[in-house]
Amino acid sequence: MASLKDATAIVGIGQTAFAKRLDDPEKTLACRAVLAALDDAGIDPSEVDAFASYTMEETDEVEIAKAIGAGDVTFFSKVGYGGGGSCATVVHLAAAIATGQATVGVAWRSRKRGSGKRPWTDVQVQLPTPAQWTRPFGLLRPADEIGMLTRRYMHEYGVTRDHLFNVALACRNRANQNPAAMMYERPLTREMYMTARWISEPLCLYDNCLETDGALACVVVSADRARDCRHPPVYVHSVAQALPAQHHGMVNYWTDDPLTGPAWTAARQLWKTADFTPEDIDVAQIYDAFTSLIPLSLEGYGFCGRGEGGAFTTGGALEIGGRLPLNTSGGGLSEAYVHGFNLINEGVRQLRGTSTAQVPNAATCLVTAGEGVPTSALLLRS
Repeated sequence: MASLKDATAIVGIGQTAFAKRLDDPEKTLACRAVLAALDDAGIDPSEVDAFASYTMEETDEVEIAKAIGAGDVTFFSKVGYGGGGSCATVVHLAAAIATGQATVGVAWRSRKRGSGKRPWTDVQVQLPTPAQWTRPFGLLRPADEIGMLTRRYMHEYGVTRDHLFNVALACRNRANQNPAAMMYERPLTREMYMTARWISEPLCLYDNCLETDGALACVVVSADRARDCRHPPVYVHSVAQALPAQHHGMVNYWTDDPLTGPAWTAARQLWKTADFTPEDIDVAQIYDAFTSLIPLSLEGYGFCGRGEGGAFTTGGALEIGGRLPLNTSGGGLSEAYVHGFNLINEGVRQLRGTSTAQVPNAATCLVTAGEGVPTSALLLRS
C-alpha cells in the first residue's frame, strides 16, 4: 500500500450532459465521456492500455477500446457493488500503473438510470441469499433498506429530519451554482423538504438521489508522466477498499452494530498510509445516494465521534466556509446520480481550482464510494 502513495495522478476528467432522459445509448455516452477525459489530459486514445469500471456497467472494455481507438490493452477490471465500486476503479488503475502493468488508465461509468428500468423490478435477481432476509418482508428497494437503517440511527443517536435537511440543502446549494447540475436554478427550502412526499419513511423525496442518464470518465497515469499533462496533477495519495467482517449489504444485519458500516473499515485502511488526518481535509465528496449516508460516513471516516454525525451538520458545517464543505457539484442528491463517479471528477476540479463552488486554496480532498455496501475511498491531493 505504501508504494501507491502519490505514485499516480488523475490527469483528465470528462462527462456528458446529465438529464432525466438522454436519447443516446450508453455506449455512445461512455465513449463521449472517455474521449473528453483523454482530451482534457492531452493524451491520444491510442495510448490507453488499461480500463476499469463497474460490474453493473452495461458497456465493456472491448467495445470501448475499439470505439475510441485504443492500442493493446494490458490491464482491465470491473468492481462490484454498484456505487461502492466508484473509487475502486481508480484504485485498480493506480495499482496497475504503479506496478508497471499499464501506463494510461481510463475509468468510466455510463448509465441510463433516469430513462431506464429500476434495478429492483428485475424479478429474476430479486432473491439472492442475503435478500431472502429482507425483500419478502417489504424491503424491496435501496430506499427501504436505508430507510430502516436511518430509523435506527434516529432512535439510537437522536438524528433528526433537520439534520438530514442540512445535508440535502448543502448539496442543493452547490448544485444551484453548477450549470451542469440537474438541479441548477432549482432551490430547496425547509418547507419544501418537510412537506415532501415519503419515499420510504423516514426518507422523503429530497433524501433520495436523482435518477439520471449520463456518463463520466477519468484518466490515471504515473506521477512522472502527470507533470507533462495539460493540467496540474491531482495525486492519488491513499486508497482503500472495504468489506467488513460478517457484512450484509445495506441493512448490515449480522454485525454487532448495524450502524458501523463499511466506511469504518475503509477509513482505517485509508488513514493508515496517509500523511494527513481528517482534520487536514479541505473538502470532501461523500457518497450521497441518501442523506443519512452523509452523517454515517462523517462518523466512519473520523470527522466526528460515534453518534455525532447529525450534530456535525448544523451551523452551516457542510457549506462553503463551514467545517467540511462537501459535494460541491451537488452530489448524487442534486447534480446527478451516476453511481458516485461525479464525486471523483468534482474532487479533481476542486484540487485544480476550477469548481463552480470552489473551496479557497483546497489542497486535500476525501472522495468516498457507497456506504452500506462493500465500498472504496480515495484521498486526493494537489
